Amino acid sequence: MSEDSIFSKIIRGEIPAQKLYEDEGVIAILDINPLSEGHTLVIPKEPASTMDELSDDSAAALGRALPRICRAIMMATGATSTNILQNNGKSAGQEVDHVHVHVIPRFADRSSGAGLSKTWTPGKLNADEGADLGRKIARLL
Repeated sequence: MSEDSIFSKIIRGEIPAQKLYEDEGVIAILDINPLSEGHTLVIPKEPASTMDELSDDSAAALGRALPRICRAIMMATGATSTNILQNNGKSAGQEVDHVHVHVIPRFADRSSGAGLSKTWTPGKLNADEGADLGRKIARLL
């Protein structure tokens, strides 16, 4: 668990942060190393390291807060789009051992290079392997 992560310390008020939103389950703060103006971190208060460790209640609180936070960021910054990013585990690029979602504003009229750069190299799903995997996952749900 991530009870001593930097985010847990921010939630407890031990480390200052530019707080944008807070309710009983979630806090939203400006990222101190933003990819673009308004880059925000939305953090559940539950000290779970990864999404699969997060309780259903905390996940629901995160899901309820995200649209409201996105709308406010877009209105405040004039962003035309956002990237919503959640790195889940070290091999996925997660650096802080506490679930958090990045809301990264994007601007159609700005070509400064700010924002998220991404490379997407899709593969092909084999129908038989996909069916087997789909059944396996569905059984676990």
